[in-house]
Amino acid sequence: MQDFKADFSLASGSYLLSHSVGRPLKSAEQVFSKQFFAPWQDSNVEPWQQWLKVIDLFCFNLAKLFNGRIEEFCPQVNLSSALTKLVMSLDELNDKFGAKNPVVLMSELDFPSMGFALKKALPQGCELRFIPKTLDITDAAVWQSYIRSDVDLVFISHVYSNTGQLAPLNEIVEAAKSKAALTLIDVAQSAGIVPLDLGHLQPDFMIGSSVKWLCGGPGAAYLWVNTKHIERCQPKDVGWFSHENPFEFDIHDFRYHPTALKFWGGTPSIAPYAIAAQSIGYFADIGSDKLRGHNQALIDIATEQLAEVFVSPMQESRRSGTMILDFGTKQQKVLEALQQANVNVDLRSEGIRVSPHIYNDMADIENLIAGIKRI
Repeated sequence: MQDFKADFSLASGSYLLSHSVGRPLKSAEQVFSKQFFAPWQDSNVEPWQQWLKVIDLFCFNLAKLFNGRIEEFCPQVNLSSALTKLVMSLDELNDKFGAKNPVVLMSELDFPSMGFALKKALPQGCELRFIPKTLDITDAAVWQSYIRSDVDLVFISHVYSNTGQLAPLNEIVEAAKSKAALTLIDVAQSAGIVPLDLGHLQPDFMIGSSVKWLCGGPGAAYLWVNTKHIERCQPKDVGWFSHENPFEFDIHDFRYHPTALKFWGGTPSIAPYAIAAQSIGYFADIGSDKLRGHNQALIDIATEQLAEVFVSPMQESRRSGTMILDFGTKQQKVLEALQQANVNVDLRSEGIRVSPHIYNDMADIENLIAGIKRI
C-alpha cells in the first residue's frame, strides 16, 4: 500500500488544515526548478515556449481530475478575477442577460469575496438574490424553491467552508436547467476531495483554485467554460493571451482565442502553475473517489467519540471533507489545547474546522481526540 504521507512535506505534529492551505509535495521544489527556472537559467533561448508547456500540463491535469476537456479550462489569478471576467462576458451569451436586468441567486453562506465580485461585475439594475443562511443548504428542496423562472444565474458553492456542508449539485443543476437558468459552481473548497464529473453533470461554468486540497499553493486558479458557451462568451478584460495567436502582434486585429483561453488576459504568470500542475496531476492519478473515501473514513472515526460537538452534517451525502466542532464556551480553551498538542486546526464562526487529507492517518485523528479530551 502506498505511503501517501511520505510524499508530502509535513512538519512534526498533526496538520488538519487542508481546507485552508494544503501541504506541498516533497517533489514540488524540484519540479518548479525544472519547469520554471531551468528554461530561464540554462539557455539563451527565449523561454516562453517552454513556459507555456506548463500551462498546457496544468489544463491537461485539470481536465483529467474533473473529466472535462482541455480547451474548456483557462488559468486565472484567483476566483474573484475569474468570476468578474466571466460575469462581464454573459450579456452576449444569454438573451435573458441582454434583454432585462438579470437575477443571480446565491447563498448567504457563500465566501464573501464571491458576493463582492458579483455586486461590482453585474450590470446596473441586476438583482443579487440570497438564500438565507438559516436554511439548510444541503436540502435540494430549498434550492428548488428559490430557483424560480426569473432567476438567470445560480451561483453554487460545492462546499461551504464555515459549515462543512455539501451542496446537492445534481439536483441544483437539474432545477436550474428546468428554468433555463445558467449554473456557476465554485469548487475552491471541494476540488481534490469531493468528486465532480463535469462530463456527466454538464453545468455551464466552474471556478476553482489549487491552494487548498489540491496542494498547489496560491496563484493557480482556473475557470472552466462549457464548450457550448465558449464561442458566444465575449470577455471584456482581455490581453494578448486572449488572442487567437498571442504572438501575431497586430494592434489592429484582435480575434478571440477559440478556446476558454479567451478569458486569459495579459502576460500570464507561470510559476504558480508549475507547482499546481504537478500536484493536480498527483491527485488526479489517485482519483477523487479514493481521496474522498480516505477523508470520510477518518471523519467517521472522529464522529464516534465527538458526535455531541459536531455541527457539520453527520450524513456523508451532505458533508464535505471538513468537520466543524462546536465546544460552546470552551471553544478557545480547546483550540489552545490543540495548539499545545501540535494539532493544527482553525476556528471560524461555526466552530473549529478539521480537515483530514490523504497525508493524514489514524494517528492524526487520535492526536486530535486526545487534545480535545484534555479539556
